[in-house]
Amino acid sequence: MSLADSIVVSKLKKSYGKTVVLRGIDLTVKRGSMVALLGPNGAGKTTTVRILSTLLKFDAGSVTVNGHDVAKDPDGVRQVIGLTGQSAAVDELLTGRENLVMMGRLYRLTKASAKERAEELLRQFDLVDAADRPLKTYSGGMRRRLDLAVSLIATPPVIFLDEPTTGLDPRSRLAMWDIIRQLKNDGATILLTTQYLEEADQLADRIVVIDEGRVIAEGTARELKAKIGNDRLELTFTNKKAFEAAKRELHTTIIATDEEELTVVTLLKNTDNDVRAVLDRLHAAKLKIESMAVTKPTLDDVFMSLTDKKQEGK
Repeated sequence: MSLADSIVVSKLKKSYGKTVVLRGIDLTVKRGSMVALLGPNGAGKTTTVRILSTLLKFDAGSVTVNGHDVAKDPDGVRQVIGLTGQSAAVDELLTGRENLVMMGRLYRLTKASAKERAEELLRQFDLVDAADRPLKTYSGGMRRRLDLAVSLIATPPVIFLDEPTTGLDPRSRLAMWDIIRQLKNDGATILLTTQYLEEADQLADRIVVIDEGRVIAEGTARELKAKIGNDRLELTFTNKKAFEAAKRELHTTIIATDEEELTVVTLLKNTDNDVRAVLDRLHAAKLKIESMAVTKPTLDDVFMSLTDKKQEGK
């Protein structure tokens, strides 16, 4: 393990009876960086996080977190990590403020420091007005925000965020993104699991895509997008006749069509030259377009491409 690596997972395997969940996961997170573990439900994301945070034993492989072996030194691991799970880990009989102060005291903050940190988090998560209400009166979104706040009462060097924005409205999600970015800017190492492709794209230094317990791709968002091709040219036509004629004219480069929107999408190898060539061909064929746009591949394109290839390989 390099001193630059904060999390190292090698050949990690986990099964429940005959059901294989992890099939030899390899994963490295450099100190002070953020890696997103991306995949559909059942891919093995939460199982991996539960193993890393000492909540679940594994069958084979090795795992170290900040130099602590998860199997041999779980107490050492627990001292250097923070965890936000998918479900609320708070006391319904206490108020929001009391939950935060209690957790701060468990993290061995002084009484004054715990209260001060609680006030900061209540403001950050827009919970000041509800701070002195029992948690049982909170809405689902408010409970989720409080759970996130509780997990951030202290600032451990390694933070596991297991789908932290699940159930949040768009405004709260954006606020959480800002908090996560600040944690990283403050030097934390973060492993983020998410089903939201945009979230991985916005936050992570590197992305690891897993499906059915295997790593199927990894790299920066830019690197992953580059794997599935270049820019796309999206053309929308004024009528059905022009749309059908354009499909025949451009059939060798078309990668998608939309019959209802009268839209054709072509793949560009050399953006400037290819756009000019397509427009010249359409002009020569006297086909009028209503609008056009050049777009970049998205992580949605990456994920669909990777999983489609995986299915084809079965």
